[in-house]
Amino acid sequence: MEMKFKEEILKNFKFLTDKVESIEFLELLKLDFERRIKMVIAAYNMKEGYSIEDMKMPENVEIFTVLQREGNRYVCLIKVKYFEKLSDLAKRFNIDIIWDTPTIFTNEKMVLSVTGSEENLKKILDLFKSIADVKKVSFVKSTYREQSVLSCLTEKQRKILIEAKKNGYYSYPRKINSKKLSEKVGLSKPTVVQHLRKAEVRLISNLLAGY
Repeated sequence: MEMKFKEEILKNFKFLTDKVESIEFLELLKLDFERRIKMVIAAYNMKEGYSIEDMKMPENVEIFTVLQREGNRYVCLIKVKYFEKLSDLAKRFNIDIIWDTPTIFTNEKMVLSVTGSEENLKKILDLFKSIADVKKVSFVKSTYREQSVLSCLTEKQRKILIEAKKNGYYSYPRKINSKKLSEKVGLSKPTVVQHLRKAEVRLISNLLAGY
């Protein structure tokens, strides 16, 4: 989901949006809605002219440790307790879903990824609609197998892409060109090239969702 929080929600995070360009949640370590506790590893991308030392953390931030720095990007371990005034709202989000990545927060938008049943995904979508202007929603059926990254492709795209990889189409220099590849898979060259291009676009779009 891509959304923009309503002003009454966003104002609680002004201490972040003044100095932070974006926050990428890399790993969710703990989420307890009853006790209002959240522990994550996140990358803070600071605005030009600011460092992580310029951040004035509110009292509800119990742990904030920089694990790695690269330029204006700080990978941090954070443990927070939800604001008391948001506790009732937080409990409403205690739904049986998996909070996933990419999850990115900026002043302009929030990109959120979750995994769950169709029923629970509808519940979480309805909840976010009550506190944010939801701009975009996309669904991908989860598959749990070794090559799950390819689940966004059609069967034909997947087969041609794998055949291209096996035969060195993506090697440098190429071991096979599109004409020879099309002969191997028994399709015309334009059809093979079209399937490969569509597969590449889908993979890039899924891998870089939210960026």
